[in-house]
Amino acid sequence: MSDVRTEEVAPEDWSAWRDIRLRSLSQDPDAFGSTYEHEADFVEATWRSRIDGTGGPGVLAYADGDPVGMGAGWLYEPGRLMVVAMWTEPNWRGRGVGRQVLDHVVGWADDRALAVDVWVADSNPGARRLYERYGFRPDGQTEPIREGSDLTMSRLVLAPERPASL
Repeated sequence: MSDVRTEEVAPEDWSAWRDIRLRSLSQDPDAFGSTYEHEADFVEATWRSRIDGTGGPGVLAYADGDPVGMGAGWLYEPGRLMVVAMWTEPNWRGRGVGRQVLDHVVGWADDRALAVDVWVADSNPGARRLYERYGFRPDGQTEPIREGSDLTMSRLVLAPERPASL
């Protein structure tokens, strides 16, 4: 297995971020609240603003110079960071890429003493397993994954005391 490294991205990395984000939405459309059709129309300025660091970190995981995973944090209210846009290339799943991205995003939140949560598609048991092993716990909130959808998602909150490893 190649070494995987994570890196916080900046606006100049917008095209790499866009490419993997659109792949994620295309390959796993039921895992996200957004859609490929919605984000494919974003202009460069929108992509840049999504990873400018003001709303939270954007993180890419690289193997052999290619992005193989992604995730971000979004400061959605004072003191709280929501994990968003988590995705790993299918042939890299099960190799710890998601854990490494979470380590980076959650580390960013820990450095700022922020509480962390995530919404996970109920139809995505692999993602839910990753989050629960990491220390996220359901808080009982569920809602449709997007307006008009029969699919649901559940909110998980990161416990202050969490496992040291998977």
